[in-house]
Amino acid sequence: MNAPASNLHTDPVVIVGGGFTGLSAAYELAAAGQKVVVLEKESMVGGLASGFMVGEFTLEKFYHHWFTNDVHVMDLIKEIGRSDEVVFRPTRTGMYYANTIFRLSTPLDLLKFKALSFPNRIRLGLLALKARRIKDWKSIEHMTARDWLIKLAGPEVFRVVWEPLLVGKFGPFADKVGAVWFWKKLALRGGSRASDGREVLAYYKGGFSELAEALKRKLEEMGVEVRANSPVIGLDVENGRVTAVRTPDATIPARAVILTQALPLIADLLERHTSPDYVAGLRRIEYLANICLVLELDRSLSETYWLNVNDPTFPFVGVIEHTNFEPPESYGGRHIVFLSKYLPESDVLYQMADDEVLDFAVPHLKRMFPEFKREWVTNHHVWRARFSQQIAEPHYSRLIPAEQTPLENVLITSMAQIYPEDRGTNYAIREGRRVARELAARSPSPELTPEASSGGR
Repeated sequence: MNAPASNLHTDPVVIVGGGFTGLSAAYELAAAGQKVVVLEKESMVGGLASGFMVGEFTLEKFYHHWFTNDVHVMDLIKEIGRSDEVVFRPTRTGMYYANTIFRLSTPLDLLKFKALSFPNRIRLGLLALKARRIKDWKSIEHMTARDWLIKLAGPEVFRVVWEPLLVGKFGPFADKVGAVWFWKKLALRGGSRASDGREVLAYYKGGFSELAEALKRKLEEMGVEVRANSPVIGLDVENGRVTAVRTPDATIPARAVILTQALPLIADLLERHTSPDYVAGLRRIEYLANICLVLELDRSLSETYWLNVNDPTFPFVGVIEHTNFEPPESYGGRHIVFLSKYLPESDVLYQMADDEVLDFAVPHLKRMFPEFKREWVTNHHVWRARFSQQIAEPHYSRLIPAEQTPLENVLITSMAQIYPEDRGTNYAIREGRRVARELAARSPSPELTPEASSGGR
């Protein structure tokens, strides 16, 4: 299929990816008067925050919440007139260790955490405060999370609390994770608390998927074209510039392109058009996949929302009972539980059929919750994400590719470039808007150019 003749003054900016990064970039560009087309390969926008139907209700495929200090997402929600849809709730967190569930929601809970000696309970409690005092993350970028945590909290705290979580989440990469990644996690979570010390988190009524759909509707009101079921299969390039973006059904002329996918997918698109060294740099950053088993139950497992699993024999790193945060009434009385595991895509669990995943999980749930019976499960769903978690190793800032690619009119902004923060909708929105502002500044709105106003080229 041949592309229509390109016109730099009337062709759209094409954004590849309809997650929050791509949607936020589209919003910023449309507000600046730019013509924009968003291409999303899935049937729904939202990326990893997209949803699925639980009866007549929408639920995220992968668990989501915000911290109270996630200002970028709150600003965008306010701008599109949806602030009334955000709710803030205290949550109950805990830890499964030595066949026991410990509640860890408040400072008093921490003082009762008998898995640690009393002095080490104090060290654990002070860790978040110590993390928040670090202002220059580059001062610890040379360290692994393991070395940094042992230095700050001691070997017992690391062995009991942090090592199982690192191994559970990162598996073969546990000793490769950088201190900066862990530092930012502690600093952010420690700053999302009420005056009594309880953790407070935010959620969007109807779920993150509904926010993505609300943002999509706003974009369409602003003149943005959002095309679902439109995977990008190639780029047309002339003289170091992309002239068009190809999908199975169309070839879309492009004035500029923003790529928001995972870096290996971006490498696939740019491989024919850039140097081997550049593509190798994109592929240098390693990723883990994620598998998430979502259970619909007829009753609750426990009172805990977020249960960290510090048991290497339990196959999931977290048990998140979503309906201890967003009530069961939001899902027709169903109790929703997420079981999450980060793993290589070659892992046996990742390759299992959906029913096999449930069969695999049930005995482990019975061990953690002795009263649990398989009959409690009224339905189950399994979701997989190949590029879920990048490995932010020491000196990660040296690995991150610049937004500008070797192609003059192509920028990239992906979750792997959000640093020192980790991936999440708040920072996806921040980076999407920032890159869009950069592009708009170098490429003014077509309506403002003399050629466009006079109808010429």
